Amino acid sequence: MVVALLRRTPGTLASAVRLHRAAIATPAARFMSTHVTNAACNDDEPNFLGSVETFFDRAAKISGVSDNSLKNIRAVDAVLSVKFPVQMDDDTQVIIEGYRAQHSRHRLPCKGGIRFSDEVDLEEVEALASLMTYKCAVVDVPFGGAKGGVKLNPKKFTPAQLERITRRYTMELCQKNFIGPGVDVPAPDVGTGPREMSWIMDTYRQFNPQDVNAAGCVTGKPISQGGVRGRNEATGLGVYYGIREFLQYPEVQKQTGLTGDIAGKTVIVQGFGNVGYWAAKFFQNNGAKIIGIGEHDVAAYDPNGIDIEAIFKHRAEKGTFRGFGNAEILETPIEVMERECDILIPAALERQIGLRNVKKIKAKVIGEAANGPITPAAHEYLVSQGKVVIPDLLLNAGGVTVSYFEWLKNLSHVRFGRMNRKWEEAGKSKLLTLVEENAGRQLTPQERRAVIHGAEEHELVYSGLEDTMIGACEETRATAALKNTDFRTAALVNAIQKISTVTAQSGQMFL
Repeated sequence: MVVALLRRTPGTLASAVRLHRAAIATPAARFMSTHVTNAACNDDEPNFLGSVETFFDRAAKISGVSDNSLKNIRAVDAVLSVKFPVQMDDDTQVIIEGYRAQHSRHRLPCKGGIRFSDEVDLEEVEALASLMTYKCAVVDVPFGGAKGGVKLNPKKFTPAQLERITRRYTMELCQKNFIGPGVDVPAPDVGTGPREMSWIMDTYRQFNPQDVNAAGCVTGKPISQGGVRGRNEATGLGVYYGIREFLQYPEVQKQTGLTGDIAGKTVIVQGFGNVGYWAAKFFQNNGAKIIGIGEHDVAAYDPNGIDIEAIFKHRAEKGTFRGFGNAEILETPIEVMERECDILIPAALERQIGLRNVKKIKAKVIGEAANGPITPAAHEYLVSQGKVVIPDLLLNAGGVTVSYFEWLKNLSHVRFGRMNRKWEEAGKSKLLTLVEENAGRQLTPQERRAVIHGAEEHELVYSGLEDTMIGACEETRATAALKNTDFRTAALVNAIQKISTVTAQSGQMFL
């Protein structure tokens, strides 16, 4: 086992990342370098971490926050790098690399997903951890930012092998105090889901049998393991709520020429994983026309509209979009983003819109459902052309918002609605009886049930998420108008100011 660990100490605020990288020198090919994340970008465009830092620096200049506070906010607090052997079914061993970065602990616990991908590296994990800090601040979720990753392709391992790897990685987190309900709470990300979260929770519980709140050490769990109803679709639903809100703003309507209704809008979604599927589904259910969907191998395009459930079932059966209905199949999937549409939703990977393809983007509104899909130079061009870019740190915050609700559920040890649903229904029933007596009309049983229905857990989750997104969108809009800037910079300004306020009011020890 090889472990490299650095926690930020006084005097190392700005240099924590550099010191850590020097301590765990790795081969040169450590950066994201696949064709998937480079196809749209020129060689001189920054990598993912560089993009996040560039956007941060732009916002920092107009934030009104002191340089010392900005250095504190920008630096990564702590990083963990591990390598460990895992026994395979044929008695061979493979060495697995894993990372966990805690970008900011101004609020605890830290929060951020764990991804399984053979493209994971420290740069990516640090960038995602930084983004999580700002994302939590934007939507007023009281967490610091973190992120984790294990360098492997989950499709090349059996479930039994993945369980061994997940549990061993979790053991490393437990031993180094990088996981816990009040310390650091992971969640699903690319290549992981409720199954892996269950393994993580069970492993943590074995190491901490006395922790009555052990279920809160991770979110995105199955319902049977303490998960919350509505978490699976939360990020996609948040994307829908966010774009819906921006379309209702008069200045956005004037800038794009679009009306405020979702119905009738043409939408292209790049990426058909959890986020892309649910975002497309909610848009379609509310009257939008999904005309293009991109995946890792091909893209499907049909100007007459694509049935989301039908293409989902087709891909589940065939493993590809090829052969689906009358849809045009694009062999270069990234090209689907260049087709004419009202709303474009990049929901796949980072760096999907760069200087090589940004001038081909015809959408009027670009909603970043993925993390970092647009490079700084491409973003600057889109804004200069009058496009509305709704940034990732705001738009895809639905996942962490509902993870917060799940965490609260785990700490309270009670399902949302369990204590008050029937009481609310009884009160509504009495009120309805009085109304019927005065109106001289009895409601049908179906009408009565619809009126007195008490909120169930998923309805409370949806309500909380909608309220959160509406508030965060309005804050971003107000700051954009106040600072005369774009929505991404405005959201980051809000995040920087909120984090600075927390650290200033709490004070710091041992400066």
